[in-house]
Amino acid sequence: QVQLRESGGGLVQAGGSLRLSCAASGRIFSRSAMGWFRQAPGKEREFVAAITWSGDLTDYADSVKGRFTVSRDNAKNMLYLQMNSLKPEDSAVYYCAAGRNLARYPTLFDDWGQGTQVTVSS
Repeated sequence: QVQLRESGGGLVQAGGSLRLSCAASGRIFSRSAMGWFRQAPGKEREFVAAITWSGDLTDYADSVKGRFTVSRDNAKNMLYLQMNSLKPEDSAVYYCAAGRNLARYPTLFDDWGQGTQVTVSS
C-alpha cells in the first residue's frame, strides 16, 4: 500500500496557476504509476492526468491538455501537477492516486490521498 498526501490547493483567479504536490510513502512509489483525478460537487470523479513509474509516458484529459503538466521525482517520492491558465471549471477537489499501470479509470488505482481543494474564481 502507498500512503499519499496532497498539498498546494487554494483559491486562484481565472488565468492563474497552481502547483499541486503529492507526497508518497509505503509500497515502492518508484514502481507505481500515478494519477491525478478531480471531483466537483455533484459530479463523478474524473481523470485529469497520469504518469508511468519511470516518467517516460504521460496522459492527459482533453480538458486540461496543454495547460496542466504532470511530473514526478522518484528520489523524493513526490508527484506534481502544474496547473496553468486555470478556468472556473477546473474548480474541484483534486486527488492523487497510485496504481500499477498508466490508466484513466479510478477503479484501476489502488491507493488514494485525501484530496486538496482547488477553487478558481472568475
